[in-house]
Amino acid sequence: MIIVQYVDETFTGPSILPTDAYERALARFWAVYVDDKWFGSLRGVAAGKTDAEKATALEGVTSGLALLEEAFEKLSKGKGFFGGDTIGYLDIALGSCLGWLRVTEKLSGMSIIDETKLPNIYAWSERFCSDPAVKELMPDTEKLFEFAKMLFAKMSGATAAAPPK
Repeated sequence: MIIVQYVDETFTGPSILPTDAYERALARFWAVYVDDKWFGSLRGVAAGKTDAEKATALEGVTSGLALLEEAFEKLSKGKGFFGGDTIGYLDIALGSCLGWLRVTEKLSGMSIIDETKLPNIYAWSERFCSDPAVKELMPDTEKLFEFAKMLFAKMSGATAAAPPK
């Protein structure tokens, strides 16, 4: 996200951060939440070694999305994105995780962004992924899923090959 801020500050064009200092701080706060807390839970669903670890991580993902649902209601001000009418900083932070979220849904066999439980986040994710600015950049879920399986195989092979301590 530091690189995203750098690009936003360095290159000309409309800013992805709000002009209002308080709204800019909120966008940064929630982006850090997504990066540091929520994505860690998402990673934990796939990386958990036991069903209990995976369930705990999944609870973190779903409760985090519930918080983001509330944040969306406040930050979007009734518009289509966290940043308002167009994709903004927080949209990029969360949107960059959507490919991995879809892989996690596939791995877990459940829908995490449930349209009935998270209507704003669900609609936002559809808008984000179909926006011309990112549509062609979103990773194919099947290809990302195959990549994830390869990573897990390498990690489990490295763990099995590691000498005992």
